[in-house]
Amino acid sequence: MANRTASGKKVKRAKTKKAAKQKSRTKRTRAKPSLGIELVSSTLSYEGPLFRVYTDEISENGKTFFRDVVRHNGSAVILAIDDPSKKDPLVVIERQYRHAATQYLLEVPAGKLEQGEDMLDGAKRELLEETGFTAKRWSRLVRYFASPGFLGEWMQVFLAEGLTPGTAKPEDDESIEVQMIALSKLLHMSDKGEIHDGKTLISLLLYDRLRHSEKN
Repeated sequence: MANRTASGKKVKRAKTKKAAKQKSRTKRTRAKPSLGIELVSSTLSYEGPLFRVYTDEISENGKTFFRDVVRHNGSAVILAIDDPSKKDPLVVIERQYRHAATQYLLEVPAGKLEQGEDMLDGAKRELLEETGFTAKRWSRLVRYFASPGFLGEWMQVFLAEGLTPGTAKPEDDESIEVQMIALSKLLHMSDKGEIHDGKTLISLLLYDRLRHSEKN
């Protein structure tokens, strides 16, 4: 996933304390009457190139709570398959270091959507930028929350089929090793607990289930 602003340009990692304090005064009021939820106030605590952190005061069924919430534009996830007609197709996988996990992870391509960007357009852009591949056919697999306890990020998984190789254009701070791995091997690695990335597990296991459903 690229570290970029909504315009795609690089920005400094953090705002100054003074700027943060000024922005922290911003309040939003939003109600969810059908859910019995009211957002009393929302204070911006942090804003960076990838996400914003708010401290929200909410009223739920007459009780008041505070919740720290990470707001994010959402991400496009791409399960890219070389030839779905094959018995054991190859899948585009990236190997890259994830500092939050302090380890290298195997992942399907994915990236943050720009403000107002169409999800499919974002998926095509991320696949091309990170791997150099384009695809003939695109379809939606599933949309889910990555970690709704504190993170308001939607992740939309797309299936990309019929790949054409090209030249990748990763961000300056991205070091990505692109691999083509057989679906059966990835499923075996998943069963053995060797794949730790959530979006990759969801994409692989759902796709495998759908393939078997079509055959039966």
